[in-house]
Amino acid sequence: MPLSVVFYFLIIDYFKGEPKSHGPVFVITYLYFEHDKSTLPLLFINIVKGERCSFFSWKYGHYFEFLSTKDFNIKVRCTLCVGEKVLSTFKNTTSNLKKHLESQHGTVKLTERVPPSGPKQRAVTSAEGPTHPKQQKLDFGAKPVSDEELKKLVAQYIVEEMLPVNTVDSPSFRAIIKKIPTSVNAELPHRTTFTSYLEKEFTEMERNLKAALNEIDFVSTTADIWTANNRSYMGVTLHWISRTTLERHKVALACRRIRGRHTYDVIGTEIENIHSSYGLLNKVVATVTDNGSNFVKAFQVYHPVTESDDETEEEESTPKDDDVTFSDLSEILSAENETEGQLSLPPHRRCASHTINIICTRDVEKHLTTNAESRAVYRSSTAKCTALWTKLSRSTLASETVEEISKRKLLIPTSTRWNSFFDAVKRIAEIPMGELNTVCTKQGLKCFKDQEYQFLHKYCMAMKPLTAALDILQGDCPYGTLLPTLEVLMQKTQAVKDDLSRMTAGLPDAIQTRFASVLDDKDALLAAASSPKFKLRWLRDAGRRERVKQLLTAECCTTAPLAKNPASVPSATTSSSQGEMDFFTFEAEPEEETYSAEKEVMDYLMSGYDLQILHKFSSIKTIFLKYNTPTPSSAPVERLFSLGGLVLTPKRNRLSDRRFEKLLYKFNFKCQEIYC
Repeated sequence: MPLSVVFYFLIIDYFKGEPKSHGPVFVITYLYFEHDKSTLPLLFINIVKGERCSFFSWKYGHYFEFLSTKDFNIKVRCTLCVGEKVLSTFKNTTSNLKKHLESQHGTVKLTERVPPSGPKQRAVTSAEGPTHPKQQKLDFGAKPVSDEELKKLVAQYIVEEMLPVNTVDSPSFRAIIKKIPTSVNAELPHRTTFTSYLEKEFTEMERNLKAALNEIDFVSTTADIWTANNRSYMGVTLHWISRTTLERHKVALACRRIRGRHTYDVIGTEIENIHSSYGLLNKVVATVTDNGSNFVKAFQVYHPVTESDDETEEEESTPKDDDVTFSDLSEILSAENETEGQLSLPPHRRCASHTINIICTRDVEKHLTTNAESRAVYRSSTAKCTALWTKLSRSTLASETVEEISKRKLLIPTSTRWNSFFDAVKRIAEIPMGELNTVCTKQGLKCFKDQEYQFLHKYCMAMKPLTAALDILQGDCPYGTLLPTLEVLMQKTQAVKDDLSRMTAGLPDAIQTRFASVLDDKDALLAAASSPKFKLRWLRDAGRRERVKQLLTAECCTTAPLAKNPASVPSATTSSSQGEMDFFTFEAEPEEETYSAEKEVMDYLMSGYDLQILHKFSSIKTIFLKYNTPTPSSAPVERLFSLGGLVLTPKRNRLSDRRFEKLLYKFNFKCQEIYC
């Protein structure tokens, strides 16, 4: 008799209570040796008891090996795990095994067990009647991407990677996109439709930015002009500090085309137009630019007169009460019409990094060339360095020779960055003199003398504090970092003055001269004093420390909210009851404690140095937000231009000015995460 028929009759006979010559032990032993050694014994036991075991009908059960059963549990071994990994699960569920596959073998592509065909394949049921088993689902695949998600991901990829919009029409790119699991109607649009989508996303982003800026009290901007491919652009970046988290945020505000000469009136008009387009005319506390004469003149001409100056002029020009002054009405109206179109720019801050660059180039070179002892060695050593850089930039063979001998690659300085010149000189000074002269000999260049080689080492030692200061100021730091950095910089240059007097003697004086308008500036002092990281610790002079403390106290009195100075509430007592109240005598009520700026400043100075302590001092927090919003340098807008060079490549020089500006907004693409 075929085995399947024997198995069928054995089950029927046992359920009828007539096992006849086939007892349970005989049947189990028979099935154990003739069939699967792990599954059929348990299968028969479950059928005998009228219970259902989900493990043997599970589509991923073939990844486990049955071991034993006890009461309501079974034990199995995972065949995918290394070693003997024993797992336990209930007979009527496979949830533990499914979780094991998800957590330990999520990267394995699982295949379902193909059930055997034929009428015998049916669900194992209990003796009480058939039950329909629940379908077990185990999906390790990614969720399908919707149409909107697909467009947003592709748009982010194109903008951040500086790719042309027609990338979406590339057959290879669309072939990659087709491999992404998407919803039913999701399809990547072609260039024309995708361009319209980018326009809509840009409009939405711009609207969200304007809405976020309406909730911000203090903002600052950086501005500069960039020229590429015979085009000039005005770049502006926006910066602010979140009142709730005290974190700094920045976005690219504009990169607009400028035509014609870059005169001060053109610059002033463009900056005001950019500010007004975002509703920032009364919120910008400062604009940071470089020391270019056209920028400086624009802010000198169009910066509004302060209120204190207006009051002084009014006091001087106000006539006495007894005098009567007659004015021509037509002149007054014409004067008002002339002032309607007058530009109004925010306060101007000069880029501290640009100023330090000027000190390191012009002032240091002037000092070294005017000194007879250092003039010759300075010119000869820099000339030999320049000859070596020129040779390496023109010959790949020379560059390979340097790498073979010195095991390093020399750096070529750029004309716009002094710190690149310092890094290049430092790299040469790091090469031993013997190896350096070997390189020069093989390239047909003059060798370095010992005096010149020592000069390079001393130059790097003297200029190291300036490079450290540049790295700090070019970072994303608040304006309060400027004065403490300059104070420490002057101390460090003064410290090396004794050993390198010929080279560093003029550095402290140069810093004092170049930053004369900043060292005692009220805004810079308040910015540093209101920063918990600095407070008054950076001031070594006791008299100056006391003056800055008084300045901070006076500013707190001005900034203190009205809630801390409650106005007197008028009495609600009527005149009819006033006589009755005069009859009673009461003790004087204690006066409500009023706001004390001195106490807030004292408590603030005695507190910790973490930025979050500002939440305890509302007035100082407002001062911090107002005076620390600007950056000490215009480096952010220069980084924007670096991205512009990646967008406006020679192959894309036909981009329209507006399209170029929209594609340049890499910083703004994650605007939803930073608006707060």
